[in-house]
Amino acid sequence: MAEPAVLHVEGLTTELGGAVRAVDQVDLAVRRGETLALLGESGCGKSITALSLMRLLPPGGRITAGRVILGGDDLLDLTEARMRGVRGGRMGMIFQEPQSSLNPVLTVGRQIAEAVQLHDRGAAGGVRARVVELLGLVGIPDPQRRADEYPHQLSGGMKQRVMIAIALAGRPQLLIADEPTTALDVTIQAQVLGLLKDLQRETGMAVLLITHDLGVVAEVADHLAVMYAGQVVESAPAAVFFSQPRHPYSRMLFASLPEAGKRGRRLAVIPGRVPALHRRFVGCRFVDRCPWAEAPLCAEQAAPWIDTGGGQRARCHFADRIRQQPAAETTAVAANPLQAGAAPLLEVTDLKVHFPIRKGFFKRVVGQVKAVDGVSLGIPQGRTLALVGESGCGKTTAGKAVLQLMRPTAGQVRFGGRDLIGLRGERLRKARKDFQIIFQDPYASMNPRMLVEDVVAEGLTAQGVVAGRVACRRRVEALLDQVGLPPEAADRYPHEFSGGQRQRICVARALGVEPRLIVCDEPTSALDVSVQAQILNLLNDLQRDLELTYLFITHDISVVSYLAHEVAVMYLGRIVEHGAVDRIIEAPMHPYTQALLSAAPAIREQDRKQRTQLTGDMPSPANPPAGCHFHPRCPEAMPVCETAYPPMRTLADGRLTCCFAVERIQA
Repeated sequence: MAEPAVLHVEGLTTELGGAVRAVDQVDLAVRRGETLALLGESGCGKSITALSLMRLLPPGGRITAGRVILGGDDLLDLTEARMRGVRGGRMGMIFQEPQSSLNPVLTVGRQIAEAVQLHDRGAAGGVRARVVELLGLVGIPDPQRRADEYPHQLSGGMKQRVMIAIALAGRPQLLIADEPTTALDVTIQAQVLGLLKDLQRETGMAVLLITHDLGVVAEVADHLAVMYAGQVVESAPAAVFFSQPRHPYSRMLFASLPEAGKRGRRLAVIPGRVPALHRRFVGCRFVDRCPWAEAPLCAEQAAPWIDTGGGQRARCHFADRIRQQPAAETTAVAANPLQAGAAPLLEVTDLKVHFPIRKGFFKRVVGQVKAVDGVSLGIPQGRTLALVGESGCGKTTAGKAVLQLMRPTAGQVRFGGRDLIGLRGERLRKARKDFQIIFQDPYASMNPRMLVEDVVAEGLTAQGVVAGRVACRRRVEALLDQVGLPPEAADRYPHEFSGGQRQRICVARALGVEPRLIVCDEPTSALDVSVQAQILNLLNDLQRDLELTYLFITHDISVVSYLAHEVAVMYLGRIVEHGAVDRIIEAPMHPYTQALLSAAPAIREQDRKQRTQLTGDMPSPANPPAGCHFHPRCPEAMPVCETAYPPMRTLADGRLTCCFAVERIQA
């Protein structure tokens, strides 16, 4: 007999500003001890659904219909005073960004204590004892000491654990986790997801997980609901869904995922954009983007729910027939041949970037933060090298030092045979025409007060690529067309575009000065799956057509396996493994690489690796461990690792690795 639903939602409808129906007739059920994943892209209504359940809507938002039943009580009928007892008590919530959710001027213990005092006044042993117990429950070492620390003294993973401790303080029946791992590295993400599953087994609480990551859903969800344009369009047990998604939107999300098996082929993309939610819908909301749509049926009649068996149902006229129709096939793209013995376009040797630590009245230097500590790599023209590792390992600093946006402390950076470190002033400014950067956040990297024409043209005029207003406009329109945007986009502001379109504008700006090398700093990490596919296809096309070279900085293993030719794994300022991407992905030799790959969530059961559990967080680059920097967290550590740093070794397959235990790992 199935467990009764802890949370039962019927016909939930939420409007914003009286015109935007952000949530429309949503039905959900979450049972005790189970995880329901609410899956969808940005703007589909996932977070507004969660805020509606908590009755924490922004100004102008109101729930116009529906019921939200928690443990027999309809939350929409409760007074605000009674609802305050439910929030943080019977219903806890973890927000997406822990740094902005925690008070920076209060210790974490004080913040957890506030929740305990409100929702668990009868805690055995007193408030302090309960705080320490909660910190220990979420896996924070030395909880007595950590309780007296401030948020800025904790790593990202620890801050998220503190948020979980606050959510657990009221012993909730239901925990709502809104994108709890989006800002975390794969190793920390694996720890947090594992922690939630362990807590769920111990306490029996229900979990509503809000995410756009199919891999995370496959790892932890029991059931899922797919949202599109404010509606749930498919619901199913997780195992049934991943074996056969039925709604066209779900199928196209799967086709958009990057993976090693799609190397050399274009990713399928979902054309168009999510429709504006202020419009009145008549037919299916996905009709304008659906390759299976049939007129006039889909355009004129709202799709009904169709039960396809196994507990799965989809809001589609053809849900019970779409299984016989293949999803859109990806097309092959020609790869740039690599000439044997080709000289690197970019060659980095023993690159170091150290930042001084100053203390005292006279600001004397008392130490060094070794952000990049002896990095060497090379990239031939027309190829992609992925630089991967956890946050804080030095990836972005290395990329900026390569472009001389940050002055190296030591080492050599040669581009096309020319040493960049020795360039200054006008010579360096002219050299920058040959290399550009695409930043992680496209909106933050553009001036919101400038038209797109001026954003893209800025580099053109600074480098003297074109002369005259008319010629500059023509060049801007050509660049926008090259990245798949219409000419009229030049007359709009950045805020008028979607995230994927803004990233295309940034790519156009980088292409304007006709560079040979582009440093891509996490260019797809903030994007949804379908938009990510568009950008990856664009980067592939540009590399093929223009012979561009990419230094691709990321922590997303699926993107690396699809896009890169070689991969360099970075830990605490140093490269620990470097080689051809297929060899590294299929048979990693360094324990840290093994841990990174095993922590990456996989959709298919056969693609999941046995997890290598890392203990603790990455040490500070200001005080790295003696010997091998990785040995305090390494499952293969030997006594020699504590006293000596392993030399870089070349293995039989051509890869480079730094590890004393490599023979034991190979065996």
